[in-house]
Amino acid sequence: MAPRLRLQGAGVLALAFVATTGVLVAAGPCDLYASGGTPCIAAHSTTRALYSAFAGPLYQVKRGSDGATTTIAPLAAGGVANAAAQDSFCASTTCLITVIYDQSGRGNHLTQAPPGGFKGPESNGYDNLASATGAPVTLNGQKAYGVFISPGTGYRNNAVSGSAKGDAAEGMYAVLDGTHYNGACCFDYGNAETNNLDIGNGHMEAIYFGDSTAWGSGSGSGPWIMADLENGLFSGSGAGNNAGDPSVSSRFLTAVIKGGPNKWAIRGANAASGSLSTYYSGARPSKSGYNPMSKEGAIILGIGGDNSNGAQGTFYEGVMTTGYPSDATENSVQANVVAAKYATTSLTSGPALAMGSSVSLRATTAGYTTRYLAHTGSTVDTQVVSSSSSTALKQQASWTVRAGLGNSACLSFESKDTPGSYIRHSDFALLLNTNDGTKQFHEDATFCPQAGLNGQGNSIRAWGYPTRYVRHYSNVAYVASNGGVHTFDAAASFNDDVSWVVSTGFA
Repeated sequence: MAPRLRLQGAGVLALAFVATTGVLVAAGPCDLYASGGTPCIAAHSTTRALYSAFAGPLYQVKRGSDGATTTIAPLAAGGVANAAAQDSFCASTTCLITVIYDQSGRGNHLTQAPPGGFKGPESNGYDNLASATGAPVTLNGQKAYGVFISPGTGYRNNAVSGSAKGDAAEGMYAVLDGTHYNGACCFDYGNAETNNLDIGNGHMEAIYFGDSTAWGSGSGSGPWIMADLENGLFSGSGAGNNAGDPSVSSRFLTAVIKGGPNKWAIRGANAASGSLSTYYSGARPSKSGYNPMSKEGAIILGIGGDNSNGAQGTFYEGVMTTGYPSDATENSVQANVVAAKYATTSLTSGPALAMGSSVSLRATTAGYTTRYLAHTGSTVDTQVVSSSSSTALKQQASWTVRAGLGNSACLSFESKDTPGSYIRHSDFALLLNTNDGTKQFHEDATFCPQAGLNGQGNSIRAWGYPTRYVRHYSNVAYVASNGGVHTFDAAASFNDDVSWVVSTGFA
């Protein structure tokens, strides 16, 4: 290995010579933390390497067709994930993220969260795994995938090496989707209990992102970056409102939490431009249990310390450190994140559905190819429709394509015969309901078409639950996963049942 140029200070950009490629690679976030004297004890990302020399696995995916797994690594040391390898491996089937590997060398990998004070949604109590394709982005123009956390999804490691315990100092940052959140508990990344239970005040220290007001809040209506310290989401010195903690809305968001003996801070920034701002820096909350802290050292993603798993959010990268990082070190990390050039990319693929057009969706499963997605009252089902069907039935089987109510990069389907009513999912059943204007309705009524999994037409993912696709089962429509606890999640004929040929609407 050729000599490596070492960092001389937190604000100095290091360059490392990589012998295998003969190119110079800018220092990664964990190189910068190490230079500042607060090295990473965990480094997680499905989008890129967080060390300039890291070329190992970033994450593992499992495909639905045969249960096979593969690991996804950077295209080159220090580089962006090899999304093409994932796309090839997952072609014509579904894929889940099963492991998010720790790049620090300590083996602090994140896997499917086990049951805790709150049980998981699966039959064995474990949380769901994230879709491998739910959060596509680009970094410096190269495609990668983030971790889209739907309610019920979570990752954890209860046997962590090197994490802060008790009142020891630590730091952490995460790059998140600042537009994907809710008010449920708790979309967290950071330090938590090792037994999946709520042990009491001060037993956690994690980044929280969302608009919950159950314990604390910032200015405006949210969402906010706060700290989950257990039995409280804190925006400042104590429970309640910190007007200095702003509502944030950047599509890509850098969130920073750090804590030490009777001190802690919140910092944040647009992850695509600009510098970090400090939203709070000061003493620990005065309420009993938070000074000194009693951190336990597990690592969680997407859930609370007791496995509270009702939250949603998207995670791209994050680290945890030993020691209390300086503002200068964090500023260098923010500059590195900005230089990665996170950007959005298409959420849809396959045959295009023209905005404003009237469409009908025909089933492709053998024996059901005369049936179309329709509605009977508020129930969305499949019905046999043809050119000789009644005008009423033709209208019930026709849908106007609209920009996604919850995300304009995807689509919503408005009823042709009941204008103002849209297909939405509720408890995973598809319904036709009037748009009530709520954030929940808008998200539940948003779908992202892609090329049909069986090679025909389109398969249509639920935007908020990208492991789930519009499926007909016993002639009723659901958003179904490829295998799961519900009868309509059955793996048999899944690809056919979720593939629809799109034609000009009957009405």
